[in-house]
Amino acid sequence: MSTVPAPRRRTFRRWFATLGWRHVIGIVVTAYAAFPLLYVLSASLDPSGTLAGSSRLFATIDLSNYRELFTDPSRPYGKWFVNTLVVGGITAIGTVFLGALAAYAFSRMRFTGRRFGLMSLMLIQMFPQMLAVVAIFILMSTIGDVFPSLGIGTHAGLILVYLGGALGVNTYLMYGFFNTVPVSIDEAARLDGASHAQIFFGIILRLVTPILAVVGLLAFITATSEFVIASVFLTDPDQQTLSVGLFGYVSEQTSTNWTIFAAGAVLAAIPVMVVFLALQRYIVNGLVSGSVK
Repeated sequence: MSTVPAPRRRTFRRWFATLGWRHVIGIVVTAYAAFPLLYVLSASLDPSGTLAGSSRLFATIDLSNYRELFTDPSRPYGKWFVNTLVVGGITAIGTVFLGALAAYAFSRMRFTGRRFGLMSLMLIQMFPQMLAVVAIFILMSTIGDVFPSLGIGTHAGLILVYLGGALGVNTYLMYGFFNTVPVSIDEAARLDGASHAQIFFGIILRLVTPILAVVGLLAFITATSEFVIASVFLTDPDQQTLSVGLFGYVSEQTSTNWTIFAAGAVLAAIPVMVVFLALQRYIVNGLVSGSVK
């Protein structure tokens, strides 16, 4: 008569060696990532105005900083918020559209200079955009003399600069994803009489939705958080974006507006979080698929 061996008791040492250490690393990394966010949130609820008393998280909870953001007529936070959404939204949509058109052309069409053009887009992106600030300022000032609605101090001019700023990287990222779509689908559509426009808008764009979501999210985050070019372009307080306007709270030498700045930063993060949560189901697939081709 055979006997069933009793199950081995799982000791804490065995559990820690096989699985527990992963939980420890996960908790440490989560705490490291969450602490700055909790600190900023705690500072935004502190009415003292400085960060000296913010060492104790949530020692004081007061919403006066949030009220101050919307009651100071010299700093129109509400207009900055709307301006940021307009600039970021139009930039994201325009970046996705232009990048998709360029990626489709490089992926599906064969023409002289195709490889040279693709590599040139990447090489140009290697230069830091900081080096181009002076050239961009002179160029947009000249354009503004002819077309005032596109010159310095306008949202349209700033959006044009953003659209061209990352076009090379976005095109290359989309190009890898477009290559994963079988060409036989295009050929079958052409046999049925479809044009390039019908194939692009009716078939390809639906198949590459993940990479469109990734590029749109990255473009939105970049446009809403960019400071250097926006500070050169937008000098009128009513036209500024959040990154430029919030800097005014802490740019003074004896500033005591750090907690108001923290409150503004907390509210400024909400649109990015909303867009990220809305597109998160596409993001992992888009990044992985675009990186393997």
